[in-house]
Amino acid sequence: MGKVDAPVTASVAADGKSQPECINSSNPFHECSDYCLRKIAEARQRLDDEVPDSWKRPPEERTVHPDCINASNPYHDCSEYCFKRIADAKAGSERAEQEPPAIDAGKSDAAEQQSDDNEAEKPDGYPQMTEKQKKLFELQLKMNEARKANQQAMVAEKKRMEPRGESRGVSKQKWLEDRKKKIGKLLDSNGLDMSKAYMLDTQETAEAKYKKWEKEPAPHGWDVFNQKTLYDAYKKRTKNIEIDMEAYNKAKESDPEFYRDASSLQYGKVSKVPEENIDKMVKELKEREEKRQSFSRRRKFNEDKDIDSINDRNEHFNKKIERAFGKYTLEIKNNLERGTALPD
Repeated sequence: MGKVDAPVTASVAADGKSQPECINSSNPFHECSDYCLRKIAEARQRLDDEVPDSWKRPPEERTVHPDCINASNPYHDCSEYCFKRIADAKAGSERAEQEPPAIDAGKSDAAEQQSDDNEAEKPDGYPQMTEKQKKLFELQLKMNEARKANQQAMVAEKKRMEPRGESRGVSKQKWLEDRKKKIGKLLDSNGLDMSKAYMLDTQETAEAKYKKWEKEPAPHGWDVFNQKTLYDAYKKRTKNIEIDMEAYNKAKESDPEFYRDASSLQYGKVSKVPEENIDKMVKELKEREEKRQSFSRRRKFNEDKDIDSINDRNEHFNKKIERAFGKYTLEIKNNLERGTALPD
């Protein structure tokens, strides 16, 4: 420990001020005494004794490679890690020289001059690298940017190909809101409130609404094949058929076994049927067949789907082609859209 000079201590303490190195300097009412100054001097001496000599001046003998990025540091001593990095950088620069980047043949002299001017104006952000190392580093940055762009394109393509979620509820909600606003304007113009919105309905609209409420729901599940459903379908088919009751009663009176059962001797015998009745039956069967062919289940329209057709017929044809060959041409289509398709 070094000794503290007593006259200096006394002169500083006489000022009655707090030293910034004192542990009580944050106290605005504290005034350093001889004890504080002696502790400060001892702490300074202790710090000087603990600092090694190698930290006070640069090492006289050290191994520094001129290509090391820390060569400008006077205290740096190259280790095996530094030499390994330098060797890797040299190997990468040699590979870059063997495979120089292709330059477009159609590039004009003006464009080359402009690029040279831009490079000259661009500040050097890597002062510790050689030209080859800078070139290799820039190539690595370009590869990283291309990798990120390709990854983003793949994610966007995956989202586009995923099935679209159910949007019927959103569209219905929007339709209800628009309808409510429209009805609200009409009610305000007529001086009515929302509870009396039914007064705006016309007679035809009210009848259609009540008829819709009275309509029974369509059968589903096993109810489609029960006797009641089959009987209702039979009544629906025979509702529009014209019946000649006079001819029916005459045929029933002329044949005592008009309603035959299994014990009848005439079971299986074909009775005489007028030609006009056969024509009516054939006409009804043809109408039913045409109605079945014209029936089409309503399908939802996907607004986010890419448009690849010019009309409805072409769209229907493209859907058939997609169902048959879509899984085989998916990779080719994706490569063409990304621009990564390679020629044969």
